[in-house]
Amino acid sequence: MTYEMDIAGLKRDLPLCKVTDDLYIGAFVMFGDVELTVHCAAELLKRAPEYDYLIAPEAKAIPLLYEMARQSGADKYFVARKGAKAYMTVPFEVSVKSITTMHMQKLVLDGADAEMIRGKRMLILDDVISTGESLHAMEELVKQAGGIIAGKMAVLAEGDAINRPDIIVLNKLPLFNPDGTPKD
Repeated sequence: MTYEMDIAGLKRDLPLCKVTDDLYIGAFVMFGDVELTVHCAAELLKRAPEYDYLIAPEAKAIPLLYEMARQSGADKYFVARKGAKAYMTVPFEVSVKSITTMHMQKLVLDGADAEMIRGKRMLILDDVISTGESLHAMEELVKQAGGIIAGKMAVLAEGDAINRPDIIVLNKLPLFNPDGTPKD
């Protein structure tokens, strides 16, 4: 089963994936789709508030993050990693439960990155916002680093995130019944 989605003027067929017996989600994956990544980056930049730096969680949002930085002429962007790395100096972390991973995971920011973020307007990006848990973790990381949240953006919003006025999105992605029909 697939769901045809219009994403800021580009059409894509999203495979429907089972989450529970009565809940399916549309699998939106930008990896490998250069046309979609470039297009979504341009469309989000048109809607972006003023910011100093971009930040996104590892991993599916990284192509979007890179492309938005490239198109905007930025020379730096930040990635919240899923685990501490040996090269990190004084890393700090928050825990998050994501609908797609189905378990607790960490988001980690390097202390050196935090120094650059302190006092800067940060634009938080993601590919899809669902429950808002990953977004909340990103907000906590930015605040812990002393950054100012300039805005929150995603290509798509689904579930409870659909009705959040504080997130700028290109389109809404419904949740699905087992037969492939959108839930109300």
